Amino acid sequence: MSSTRVIKANGIDLFIREAGQGPLVVLCHGWPELSYSWRHQISALAAAGFHVVAPDMRGYGQSAAPPDAAAYSIFDTVGDVVGLVQALGESKAMVVGHDWGAPVAWHAALFRPDIFTAVAGLSVPPPFRGRGRPLDLLRQGGVTNFYWQYFQAPGVAEAELERDVARTMRIVLGGRGLAEPTAAMFVQEGKGFLSHATTEEPLPGWLSEADLAYFTESFRKSGFRGGLNWYRNIDRNWELTAPWQDAQIRQPSLFIAGSKDAVITGLIGAKRVNELERVLPNLKQKLIIEGAGHWIQQERPDEVNTALVAFLKASAA
Repeated sequence: MSSTRVIKANGIDLFIREAGQGPLVVLCHGWPELSYSWRHQISALAAAGFHVVAPDMRGYGQSAAPPDAAAYSIFDTVGDVVGLVQALGESKAMVVGHDWGAPVAWHAALFRPDIFTAVAGLSVPPPFRGRGRPLDLLRQGGVTNFYWQYFQAPGVAEAELERDVARTMRIVLGGRGLAEPTAAMFVQEGKGFLSHATTEEPLPGWLSEADLAYFTESFRKSGFRGGLNWYRNIDRNWELTAPWQDAQIRQPSLFIAGSKDAVITGLIGAKRVNELERVLPNLKQKLIIEGAGHWIQQERPDEVNTALVAFLKASAA
């Protein structure tokens, strides 16, 4: 059984779920999720002999949400994880991330190999720092309606997503969502991020009405601005990470994704998955789970847990 508490790390309050004793494993969630997204992993990893800690990341849930968008850079989010390890009285940890949490995990391993001894990323491949700012490159390529771009203007996406939070969460988590890239990732002119979707579909088997109600209530209280501010640092993160151009993550690493996840099936994502070893020379496993979509650790917890336990045990040995 996991417990919860609020802990001060990197100058802010972070709400955490934790369980177990042993080597420390930090689980970093993505957008629009919560520490609750790791509910299936926390108990399994604790039972396998690990001290598991999953925070509501900066801007989410019951953790602090600084008002300034500039407070959500990759330095801030990685800094939170470093601060969390220290606040827990540890000097070493293994780090796992999904969706936006994956870049946090990858960069934590890249920036602080003295702390993070192993790293696993779910759904989002490790950083391949491109030749220019990501949003600039989209515009130069003639793309003006990618959801990253729609999320940039403060207040626009917030207004749409917060209009009916229950509908938003049902569509984003429970609908076709990121399993349908052409529908979900491009925003039609004059329409919103959710315009492609319907709430008439039944929930997938992995997401219960109680689960959905938990996410809904949390985002009703917090709003979406904190999570959206992560997207408002995409170009700034590119600028900040210039010193790590072409750097490799040399710790033991693991990559897991669903075969139907649009993040890895698109042209860029598929190329990155095929070239993981360029950035991860110590990649232990690349697990693509057939038939699974984007919310991989919730959709297919047994397979994800089996892979994580094996990887973490080998890395801790």
